[in-house]
Amino acid sequence: MAFSDRELLARIIKCEAGGEGENGMKAVATTIMNRVRVPYGEYHRVGQGDVRRILYQKGQFDCMRSILGGSPNPQNIWTNPPEQIHYDIADWALAGNRLYPIGYSLWYFNPYAACPYIFPYNGVGSFQVKVLQHCFYNPTELYANT
Repeated sequence: MAFSDRELLARIIKCEAGGEGENGMKAVATTIMNRVRVPYGEYHRVGQGDVRRILYQKGQFDCMRSILGGSPNPQNIWTNPPEQIHYDIADWALAGNRLYPIGYSLWYFNPYAACPYIFPYNGVGSFQVKVLQHCFYNPTELYANT
């Protein structure tokens, strides 16, 4: 049985930011929904406003892969069912809400160090804010050509 958009979003919120508290989870949910709603660039072209296409886009979310680096990935959306807080945040994000400091960020990652100013490294994102362990990045002008 295929998961609903709500279920998929709740699962990825838990997998990607389950240990980051409510604001960390809302920040990740905001970024994912920014990708769904961006009106230009790669995510607009590939995602076409569909959360499923964004989540399943190849190479975007480690939690969407059962195999990582040739080995089983124990931290994925299939082995970590969501709890009520994850559904609540998914509903919040699907309703159009966004966490203010995240802005229009399209990327996040946990560098386990200081946040680099540019990410991804092709220069299409610039540092916006750090929320707990994750750094968030807004698109630069270069993103429009992706």
